[in-house]
Amino acid sequence: MTVVTTKNAVVPAAAAGAAAPAGPRLAPGAAARELELRRGEFELAVQLGHIRTVPDPGGGHRRVTAREVARHRAAQDFPEGLRERVRTVGTGEGADLLGVAPGRFTKLARTGHLTPVRCYLNRYRAVVWLYLADELVELAMREPALLSGRHPEPDGPQDWRARNWRNRRLAMLARQSDDQWELAAAVASALDGAHLAGIVPDPYERACLRRLTPETFRVHPESAIAQGVVGRLLLADEPDEIEWFRSRLVEALADARDQCPAPRPAVDPAARESAPVGGEQPAPRSSGRSGPRLTDPRARPTARRPAARTGGAPVQRSLLRRLRRGK
Repeated sequence: MTVVTTKNAVVPAAAAGAAAPAGPRLAPGAAARELELRRGEFELAVQLGHIRTVPDPGGGHRRVTAREVARHRAAQDFPEGLRERVRTVGTGEGADLLGVAPGRFTKLARTGHLTPVRCYLNRYRAVVWLYLADELVELAMREPALLSGRHPEPDGPQDWRARNWRNRRLAMLARQSDDQWELAAAVASALDGAHLAGIVPDPYERACLRRLTPETFRVHPESAIAQGVVGRLLLADEPDEIEWFRSRLVEALADARDQCPAPRPAVDPAARESAPVGGEQPAPRSSGRSGPRLTDPRARPTARRPAARTGGAPVQRSLLRRLRRGK
């Protein structure tokens, strides 16, 4: 039986395999200024696939080509149209937009009819959910009966907002990278340490996934209580959702291992040559470090993206197809 991880889930089209536009490459800040977007609007436009990005040859943040910027600037509704596609609203503004009471709006979100695109913690450490204004308008046009009459009946006490947000977050992260270890780290971020250790017994692979764990929103102030709220928000919490993420992680790891192995401790060639063949291994010399020195995949991009490999985009598309198949 297929495990469904979300209700009314939003799954993106696979944009990673599209041919990258040509032309000079702009850093995110410069591209945001050219497109007349605030930084948060620009980041969301990239995450939603409205703005295509290409890898930075130097290994830094992904960039936007001049041709992609020109494509948006040539649109008749620029810049208002692009801004409107990334406009987010909270419960109050969203309820006004739909013409319903805030209580009905919250019920629609809790029952899975609305999928949050972002969230943050307010000063009381409560989670505030944000929704795309465009999607609210689409819902009103597609299902006007939800806006009047009896409130939608919940499927038990479950609140679908966090679960739908986790799914959407994974889909947005998958769109932004063609590195399979980064994709695996995005999936792994929804599982706690016990589940992760059971699926990934290799400590070096787990270390690689931890280093590549995607960032979430920052918490101010950065108190332990606030961090705990965010930590719980990131983790799958229902048995069928946990099983879905476990299955996706197994598939993502297979793709990552196929692309390249996880970084291992650096070995001194001279020490390898002097090591006895069948006898006792000599004790390692102290280097002043508290643990093994790992090769950094970000410092050695060729170790994660071998030049001879040309199947990165098809492999990523296979993961995206699996994400869509599991919904």
